[in-house]
Formats: sequence, structure tokens, C-alpha cells
Amino acid sequence: MAVENLLDYVNQGLFYKAVVEDGSDIIFIVDYNGNILYHNPSVEDTLGHAPDSLIGKNFFNYIKPSTLKSFKSEFKKSISKPYDESIEFRFLCKDNSFRYLEFNSINLKHKGGVEGLILDCRDITQRKKDAEELLRAQKAKEQFLANMSHEIRTPINGISGMVNLLSETNSEKDKKQYLNAIKNSTESLKVIINDILDLSVIESGKLKFEKIGFNIRYQLGAVLDTFLYQSKEKGIELNYSIEPEADKVLLGDPARLNQVLINLISNAVKFTHVGEIRIDVSLLKKKNSLKYIQFRVSDTGVGIPTEKIHHIFDSFTQADASVTRRYGGTGLGLTIVKELIELQNGTIHVESQENQGTVFTFMIPYEEGDTTDLVHPKSSKKFSETLKHSLKDLRVLLIEDNDINRLYAINILKKWNCIVDGAENGFIGVEKLKSGEYDIILMDVQMPIMDGYEATRTIRKTFEDTKSKIPIIALTANAIKGDIDKCKAVGMNDYLSKPFHPEALFKVITKYIGVEKKSAESNIKKLSQQTKLTNLDYLRSVCDGDLNFMNDMVQTFITNTPVAMNELQKASDKSDWEQVSKLAHKLKPSITFVGLEKAKSLVKKIEESAKEKTGTDQIPGKVNELSSLAQTALSELRVAMDNKFK
Repeated sequence: MAVENLLDYVNQGLFYKAVVEDGSDIIFIVDYNGNILYHNPSVEDTLGHAPDSLIGKNFFNYIKPSTLKSFKSEFKKSISKPYDESIEFRFLCKDNSFRYLEFNSINLKHKGGVEGLILDCRDITQRKKDAEELLRAQKAKEQFLANMSHEIRTPINGISGMVNLLSETNSEKDKKQYLNAIKNSTESLKVIINDILDLSVIESGKLKFEKIGFNIRYQLGAVLDTFLYQSKEKGIELNYSIEPEADKVLLGDPARLNQVLINLISNAVKFTHVGEIRIDVSLLKKKNSLKYIQFRVSDTGVGIPTEKIHHIFDSFTQADASVTRRYGGTGLGLTIVKELIELQNGTIHVESQENQGTVFTFMIPYEEGDTTDLVHPKSSKKFSETLKHSLKDLRVLLIEDNDINRLYAINILKKWNCIVDGAENGFIGVEKLKSGEYDIILMDVQMPIMDGYEATRTIRKTFEDTKSKIPIIALTANAIKGDIDKCKAVGMNDYLSKPFHPEALFKVITKYIGVEKKSAESNIKKLSQQTKLTNLDYLRSVCDGDLNFMNDMVQTFITNTPVAMNELQKASDKSDWEQVSKLAHKLKPSITFVGLEKAKSLVKKIEESAKEKTGTDQIPGKVNELSSLAQTALSELRVAMDNKFK
């Protein structure tokens, strides 16, 4: 049939022209050679070409050149069929961009002997973008799962191997080494699991932030203390500065600030092999009652490639897949950091140059507070030393189905002189409660026969007043808000997420044991005073009770001691005994001022050995011991400053 006849076919409305022109689909009529004989108004809406502007032009000239060959092949197949569908192609728009389209065709030769096709086209650009994004996300998650598989297997293999070695050795030295390796592996596993849980809670929108008083100097000091050993081991300087205007009492969530700082400093330590890591804190601006605090974490590490820096905060990604193999990690840390900062109305950005270093700068607004808002955490070392004295004769019912978890908890509780009774599931626990007397119940949630929820409901509803009101603490591996809410809804008083640290268990128990709690706190206070390394009585007498003078003296010690210890460590590593002697001598006055008695004899031995060059093989060990004492002293002195030396 001639072209004129095909146009007559169009103009006669035999393909429902009115419906076509009013519809949202893009309609073309083309002959078998690709010449465009008609297109509807939707071509302008979607592709930008004016009405009738493409009539007489060839359809193939608007197909993306790189795909033209395959398109012509599909078009040829459509000519041989009465109908065809879902043929994808990319069509040139008026603005010279290409959009993804898909056509279904009707062959007019099979309908009315006309050699042409009606192409009913749909815009699938968004669908293609979604598919590409899904594919990208899928690949990222596959890479993430591969990383996770590797990351989780590594510590598990380490634990398994060390347990086997532990069972075969009689050497106390080897046992200690194997136990340390097991502890390090479990800590690695906890980091991985915590990252996944944190991201899950953040993405669910259920993360809540505390609003309590804290001091940045104290928080930052505590965080940096955890990295002193790693930085010393690598020979990296770890320094910080805080502007006086930022060194105030603030109201916010110090635990989440610690989490951000730990992630950023951990990365800096991981990727820095020489040079310095520095944290600078300043007041960016002040508006009404808000202080906009800026943190700058800089390092002299390997840096981030320019093409990778824009993806550094993406989930499941790191700057390079090889990073995971070389350094480990989940690829979630910086994602979590960014989310935590932005959920507190803050901002973060990164600057980096390969082989020169990286700078992360973040800002969080905090309300101003005062000293009455402060909450002072206790030193973990002193805390653990007092635990065994604090819960004597406390009657505990531990309901836990996992043998290892039950053994772990029972051993902790017995060290604290608790009277412990164990049960393998909720049913046995309820039966034991019928005949026994307990002060507190530790309840696992997921158990066979009767789970923790049902056991708690039974206790609350069926027992007499005294037993029905016993505090019940959930032991749950599901530390997500929905699970926590469910625990409290059935009548549990509190929860503890597994795996838990002894300090966390002690803290939650003492919240609910009444008189025993006060006694425990009294013991902690009394014994912690007895076990303090520092004694400020001498300094107090020298300063004649002038607290500002004392503050300046202690601050000088806190600022100068880490630098002096780093220099001493370097000199010791280089066997520069003359320098070791000078530095040890220089440390003695400040150690005397803060009453660090345990360090006085140690630093004297270091000085004399180095000066006389006798017993120098023992100096590195003594320097490490001195460093450990200094770190504990720094923590104590920061607390003393925050408490105004009371």
C-alpha cells in the first residue's frame, strides 16, 4: 500500500485518533523504512519535540547511535509479526538528551494491508534509573555481605583456634596470651554487630538522644585514653586542643558524641602510619541558648582518592574494596557517624589528599548547662575492683537457656558474693519462684517451652504481691526499641543487651535492689578513694586551698604529661639512654605535685638506670608501666577537675 493510503488510514481515525491524541502514551506511526508519518502531542510533553515537527523524518536518526544496530534488528522482527511488545530503546529529545522508551507495536499490514507500524511508547527512564540504583545497591550489599562474612569469620576462627590451644597448654604465660587473643576477637565481633544494630535503629527512625550535662574535655580525654596504646605502638602523636569557650558544661548526648569521636579517631589511627592525629574543638558560633561546637579530626595518613571521597559516607562502602582486606571494618562506621550528627541537627564534611592526610570537620549544636547538670562516670578500673564487695547475699534467679551465657552470668554474680539459682527456661524459672525467695530475676527473652515474655506475664499475674513485684531484668540480644518496648509492656522493669559487660550488669541490678543499692554505692565511693593512684593533698597545701591555682597546676600536668611520655617512649625505643634520663628527671616534680606515689619510685629507677646505663634491658618495660600509671592518673585528675577537687 502507498504512503498516501497509510495517511488516509490515519486520517480516517481507524486507530481511534481521538483517544490517541488525548492519551498520555507517546504514539508514532512509521512505515517499514522508519519514516515518521504521525506522532501525537505526547511527544512534545515527554521528548520536547513540537507537534508534527518529526513528520517526514526518519525514526532511526533519533535512536542513540551506540544502540542503533540492535534496535534495527528488533524493529525488523516487529515488521514480521502482527504484534510485538516491550522493545526498549533510547530516543533523542529536543534538549539533546536521550530518554529510555519502550514500545509495543501493531503491524498495520496484518490489519489493513498497510506497510507500517503503530508504536505505542512509554517513558521508562525512571524505571531504568530505579533498576540501575537497585543493581548498584545490590552489588554494594553483596560486597558488604562478603566483607561481613570475612570480618565475622576472622574473629570466630581466632576464638576457635585459641580455645583449642588453650585446652592443650599448661603454661600460664600461654594461657594469658590465648585469653587476651580470645578477648580481642570477641571485641571485634561486638563492633561488627553493634554497627549493624546501630544502622538498623537509625534507619527505623527509632533512635532517641539523651539530654544530660557533660564536659567536652572530660569526654574527649576519656576517648583519647583508649587510643594511647595503639598510637604509641605505631609511633603516632595524638594531640588535642579545646578553646576555652567550648570547654563548658553542655546539654546533649555524650555517649553519641563519644561514638562519633571513636569512629573518626579509630579511622585516623587505622590509616595513619607516620605523623600526627589531632583533634581541635572550638566554638563556631553562639545563638540564643545554643552553642555550635565544631570538632576537627585531622591526620597525616594515607588519604582518600578524589574520585572516592563523595561516596565515603555511603552505606556498605569504603573508599576501596581493598581497604577491607587491608584494614578490616564493616563500611558502616562513617554512615553511622553522618546519621548521628545530622539527627542532632549537625553537619559533617571531609577534605583529603592522597598520601597527605584527611580532615573530618563536624558541628553539633548543644544547649548550655551548668555544673549541677553534670553526670560523672566512674573509672572502669576502680569500678571493677569494688564489684565483688557490693552485692553480698543478694538472691538472684537467673533464667537463661544458653549454657555458656548462663555460666558467664553465674560466675560474675558469684564473684560478687550473690546467691544464684539458675533455670534453663521460663517454665522451670516460674516453678523455682513458687518455692524460693529471690531479690531480683534476670530473664532471657527467647527460650524453649516458655519464653521470657510468657514467664514474666505469669509472674506478674499469678503470684502474690511480694513475688509478683520482684524486679525482672530482660537479658536480650535484640537491643532494638521495638523489642525493648515489648519487654516493658509485659512487665519487665529493665533490659540488658547481650553480650553484656559486668559493669553494665552491676549498674542495672543496683537500680532495683533498694537498701543494697545505697550500701553498694557507699562501698564504691569508700573503696575507690582507697584505690586512687593520685593524692592531691600535697598540691592542695601548696596552693593554700586556691582552687583556680590547683586547676591550673592539674591542667598543666594533663596537657604536658602525654607529650612527655611520648618523648620518653621514643627515646626508650631508640635506646637513647641519656635522653631517657633527662626526660625521667623532668617528670619527677609534676608526679610529686599530683601525689602519684606509685610512679615516683618507678621514674627514679628509670632515671638512674638510664644515667648509669645499667639494667637498660628493663627500661622499656618500666616505661610502659609508667605510661599505664600516667594514663590512669590522667583519668582520675580529669574527674577531680570536673568535681572541683571535692
